[in-house]
Amino acid sequence: MRRIALIVVAALLAAGAVSAAPAAKGNQKKARRVAAFSGHNAAKSQLRTDPLDKPSGDVWLRAENLGEEVKVNIYKKDGSFDETSLAKLDDMFRCVKTGEVRAVRRELYEQLSRIYDHFDGKRVDLVSGFRFAERNSSRHYHASAMDIRIPGVSINEMYRYAESLDAGNMGLGIYPTSGFIHVDFRAPGEPSFRWTDYSGHGGGGKKAVKKPGRSQPARKPTS
Repeated sequence: MRRIALIVVAALLAAGAVSAAPAAKGNQKKARRVAAFSGHNAAKSQLRTDPLDKPSGDVWLRAENLGEEVKVNIYKKDGSFDETSLAKLDDMFRCVKTGEVRAVRRELYEQLSRIYDHFDGKRVDLVSGFRFAERNSSRHYHASAMDIRIPGVSINEMYRYAESLDAGNMGLGIYPTSGFIHVDFRAPGEPSFRWTDYSGHGGGGKKAVKKPGRSQPARKPTS
């Protein structure tokens, strides 16, 4: 009988119906997963309360996907906006996929100039600006967002400084895998938002092409 019982157990082991030994404790541990995306509204207590100083207006920008760069000052001598300079920047911010150009929000260019000033006039590289072939909930689609990096400057340092500029209605994201930060302005009344994205997002992905005329028209250079 004992021999028969041993034969039955051996057959069950071979069929996988019975475990030969308990699994090692190390094998029972589940691998830790890091969330690809995490975000939250910024606390009002963390937002800037002091007025922002007016930037120099200087911008040195290189559009990575276009291989083009420009140096301009967004202001005229009297302190008003220089529409010709803004139009040049709009062209640098144009949608890479469609070639569409839109008038980018002026406040975004002022923040760009502040970032340029703060980091000692180092060139700012634009990863992504206006995106016409994008979902309409994206601030990129509304020409009020930019993904940027500065060669030789930590994105963590850039992110911390960008946070110090937020007096409300700004979105700030950090992309450690892709190596850039996102800066945007939101609609009035929207809370400021913060996020971290490890997905390797780079402004790509095939999107449905939208019909024209649903975003702010492009600026025209003035003489």
